Amino acid sequence: MKFYIASSFANKDKVREAASILREAGHVQTYDWTANLRASSVEELVLYGTLEKKAVLEAEFIIVLLPAGKGSHIELGMALGHGKRVYLLSETEELFDFEVTSTFYYLPEVHILVGALSESIESISKSIEQQKSVQ
Repeated sequence: MKFYIASSFANKDKVREAASILREAGHVQTYDWTANLRASSVEELVLYGTLEKKAVLEAEFIIVLLPAGKGSHIELGMALGHGKRVYLLSETEELFDFEVTSTFYYLPEVHILVGALSESIESISKSIEQQKSVQ
């Protein structure tokens, strides 16, 4: 299945690790934004925004790796608005803190996983495989 991973630049290495695990399991990444440098012009913002929007819309599921910035939360909104399955991953339980959480984390389309990154990604891959066998 096609996937997209949203997160902050600070999590670039973790995003690459998660994507690698999913690709090894046979999934297809719609866009790897970690290959980019931070945008330094309006033209680059337009380009990256266009590519990331297209990737979210092409994905069959999206992963939001916390902590994530405003762009990732916009991608989360696009995914929810288009009925995509969303996995929200956090290695800590901070997302349950009412000072930092979001109402959108608790929608039924959002599946929260807390724990080690590799275990969460493997759990997602198994869940996707189970869905495919049911359909």
